[in-house]
Amino acid sequence: MKEIAGKKVILTEGEFLRREEANKRYLMKLETPYLLRSYLHEAGRYSGRGPDAEAFGGWEDLSCQLRGHFLGHWLSAAALHYQETEDVELKAKTEVILKELELCQKDNGGEWVCPIPEKYLYWIGKGRNIWAPQYNIHKLFMGLIDVYRMMEQPKALSIADKLADWFYRWSGRYTREEFDDILDMETGGMLEVWADLYEITGQEKYKILMQRYNRSRLFEPLLEGKDVLTNMHANTTIPEVLGCAKAYDVTGEEKWLHIVEQYWKCAVTDRGCFATGGQTQGEIWTPMKKLKARLGDKNQEHCTVYNMIRLAEFLFRQTKDPAYMHYIEYNVQNGIMAQTYCPEGGLLTYFLPMKAASRKEWAGERDSFFCCHGTMVQANAAWNHRLYYQEDDHLYVTMYADSQVSFEMQGRKICLTQNQDYMNGSLMTCSENNAKQTINETVSAYANKPDFRKYVFTIHTQEDTPFHLMLRIPDWIREDAMVYINDDLYVKTNNTAKFVAINRVWRNDDKVTVLLPIGLKFIPLPDDASMGAYRYGADVLAGITEKERILKLETEKPEDELSADTERQWGEFRTFYRTENQDPGISFKKLNEIGNEPYQIYFKVK
Repeated sequence: MKEIAGKKVILTEGEFLRREEANKRYLMKLETPYLLRSYLHEAGRYSGRGPDAEAFGGWEDLSCQLRGHFLGHWLSAAALHYQETEDVELKAKTEVILKELELCQKDNGGEWVCPIPEKYLYWIGKGRNIWAPQYNIHKLFMGLIDVYRMMEQPKALSIADKLADWFYRWSGRYTREEFDDILDMETGGMLEVWADLYEITGQEKYKILMQRYNRSRLFEPLLEGKDVLTNMHANTTIPEVLGCAKAYDVTGEEKWLHIVEQYWKCAVTDRGCFATGGQTQGEIWTPMKKLKARLGDKNQEHCTVYNMIRLAEFLFRQTKDPAYMHYIEYNVQNGIMAQTYCPEGGLLTYFLPMKAASRKEWAGERDSFFCCHGTMVQANAAWNHRLYYQEDDHLYVTMYADSQVSFEMQGRKICLTQNQDYMNGSLMTCSENNAKQTINETVSAYANKPDFRKYVFTIHTQEDTPFHLMLRIPDWIREDAMVYINDDLYVKTNNTAKFVAINRVWRNDDKVTVLLPIGLKFIPLPDDASMGAYRYGADVLAGITEKERILKLETEKPEDELSADTERQWGEFRTFYRTENQDPGISFKKLNEIGNEPYQIYFKVK
């Protein structure tokens, strides 16, 4: 199974597209000299006489041991955008950066091109404490590889290959036990780098580097079924296991796949998740099925969300199990979308607090540049990913978003468009006069907010073509989903554990309509059934409150406590709720629409 992405998947409207475009503008706004500042400084090419008042702060400050990490994320994000849009300005900016990196590498002696000194790596070889140099360097490798693949820039591969020679010599200085000690100190995502470069070049040195970076002290206990994660830092091990995933893609060796499977079992299946789909508190894994005591102000690190989405996507490609896409949907809606691009300004949050009466702490565009700043630009460059997959004559629709996908079946070119029908009815037709509306039957048919979501797929083909259309049914549906083909009911189902399969000869303008019943669900904590969070579909709802509140229920169903509030404004239905029996009342809105308000996700109910 292969993902369809790049130019073949175009977002047509909606929140995904808005965020994608905002992300591209942000990448272009960041000045090239400041992106390169740490690299120029390390290579002796930075005079220090520039207008540094506007230089990036936080982790990009020259005093920080992780300085320069963001450029790798920037390169990856730029490559993702270019792969879809072929934006010439992004390409030109990237080419300038590559030219400067090439000069830095030359002035450093022909191999080293990193924003930190070589001695940092020798220090970790001596057991000296230093802040994650391999994490930092992995980002540069990652960006160069992505630019090579998606922008077709051979210079990027050349820079990476020469830098790899340095790592080959450095890592070869140590015995197996000594290098295992280094990996225990800090590894980053280097295994994935070597697997990527082995796939691209086939060079033996990368196979050897993969063997050296096989962290057996972590992987062997995982394979034995031991819990090696409780209270351990999450986002140091996830990149290592992503390296195992890539190693399996490249070599086909089953041991790598087994490590990934056991990691997922230990991290997700046996451990459980918050209602958001996310995990962790204070960057560490929670105890298995014990989340109540970990509701704090540092839940759900954005990097962890992003990297676990990547891991889930890999496992989906291996298994075709919709459960991995359910996991991704929750983390997209309540992680990526809830932690980036504040509705009221602010760029991202490192964490998503789940302690009552918390607020999101928004970082700005130039003052932080912590790790999540980097994964933020990557995540928001990839909104046209994870939507469609193809295997032989099967097309899989895994996410619902306004888009179009181009693909081939039996050598015939086909386009599938996906559009959400919001069933708003009375639509504005004049931006200068809010009273001017079209009059149609939908107005009376959906006087109130519909209790289902409606998606319409249209086939565009010049030749009749047989293939299987596979539709994911989200696990948040309230009752049977319904699928229609050209207005005729095809199936009703509440089975969210497998795809709906439609095998037929498709003709031009054939239409498939999917109706997904939606409503409120109360999601209890795994270790306290009397404490939970509300979800509307995949979206977690947050109550606006400056102090912790307890819900006193009039019925046995927590869902009955909330009712729609201001459900319609102008030409659209909205997702706002209010409590029925609390004094004072509590207003609820989607977590991904929370800006600077104090909020509460988990409520005790009595």
